[in-house]
Formats: sequence, C-alpha cells, structure tokens
Amino acid sequence: MSAYRYIVRKWVKPEDLNQHDALFGGRLLEWVDEEAAIVAVVQLGSTDVVTRHMSAIDFVGRANRGDLLELEYRVESFGRTSVTLSCRVDNVVTAQEILRLDSIVFVAVDEAGHPRPHGFTEPTTGTERLRVSGEAA
Repeated sequence: MSAYRYIVRKWVKPEDLNQHDALFGGRLLEWVDEEAAIVAVVQLGSTDVVTRHMSAIDFVGRANRGDLLELEYRVESFGRTSVTLSCRVDNVVTAQEILRLDSIVFVAVDEAGHPRPHGFTEPTTGTERLRVSGEAA
C-alpha cells in the first residue's frame, strides 16, 4: 500500500479535561473516530460510510490542558466494501505517544445500510473521488 498519510492536530482545551485535569479518553476517541470517518469518506468517495471495527485501544500516555496532539492516519488496505486505516496519536508538546489503533475499518453502505462495493484499491491524496461521485456538488 502507498505511504498515504493524513495528519490533523487538536489542541487540548479546558472543556476536554476529565476530573484529573487530563484529556478525557472519550473526547480523544471522538476526535479519532470523526477524523477517521473523514479519511474514509475521501478514500471511498462517498459520505455513506460507517465505522465497522476498531482494534484494541490502549491509552499509553497523557495529555494536559494546552497540549497539542497530532493524529496521524494511514490507509492500510482496501477491501471490496471497506477501507482499513491505522491511527497514532502523539503529544507534540511532550513527544509522547498517547494512543495507537492498528485497525479502524469503515464500510461503504447503500441507502438501506447494506455494504456496497466501492471499486478502489489505492489511496487518493485529494477529494476528487467525492467530486466524481457527485457527492461534493
């Protein structure tokens, strides 16, 4: 698979903290899933995608208020109806890994919610697949 990478940065704000003044794990998972869905939409050329699976989640580091996080996604593989991504979250301020997900699987679905073939085998770096499918119009 190609070396496609998608990076987004998030700033940890006071409303993102738990009772220990650290980043709330649920907030981080929300960010991870939302950005992964955006990557999947771009890769599959459709906004009709659903999260099918996430590998084991292991919080190995901490983020505090004011820290800057970097969420890096890679396209690992394409299936007939799916795309598999990986994600690594690093704390840019402390240079510490926060979280790693080896596998996040998204599936393209039809109007009834059934898996549908997407026809892609290689990653794209742009949004042209959405424009070709007419969904960005």
